Amino acid sequence: MSQRNPWLIAGGWLSVAAAVLHLACIVGGPDWYRFFGAGETIAQADARGSWVPAAMTVGIATVLAIWAAYAFAGAGLIRRLPLLRTGLVVISAIYLVRGLFVFAPSAFGRSDLPPAFMFWSSLIVLVYGICYAVGTWLAWPHLSRKVSHALDA
Repeated sequence: MSQRNPWLIAGGWLSVAAAVLHLACIVGGPDWYRFFGAGETIAQADARGSWVPAAMTVGIATVLAIWAAYAFAGAGLIRRLPLLRTGLVVISAIYLVRGLFVFAPSAFGRSDLPPAFMFWSSLIVLVYGICYAVGTWLAWPHLSRKVSHALDA
C-alpha cells in the first residue's frame, strides 16, 4: 500500500499526543491530573503518593499508543497489525462515542468535572474519531489481507 492516508496519519499523531500528555500527568502531579480531567479523587490519590494514578495513566497511554500504531499501519507507514480493519473500526467507534458527549456532557456522568471541560474534551475527542473514521473509510479498499500482504513481508 504505497498510498498514504492523511486522515489516519493525523489520527495517529493525535493519539500519540494524547499518550504523551497522559504520561506528562505523571510528572506534573496532582494539578496536571486535575487540569486534564482525571478528577479530584485521582489527584488526591497522587498527592498521597499512591501508585494507582500512575499505573492507570500508563495503561491509558499504552492503549493510546497502540491505537496510534493501528492508525499508522492503516496509513501504510508501518507494518500491518493483526485485525487491522476491525481495530480501526473499533477505535473509530470508541473515539466517536466519547466525542458525542459534546452534545450531552451530563450523559457522561462526571459531576466532578466542569461542564466546560466536558464540552472541550468531548469536542477534541470527536475530532480524533472523525480522523480515524474518515481515514478508515478511505483506506478500506486497501486494508484487505490480499491487497496489503506485501506489508507483512
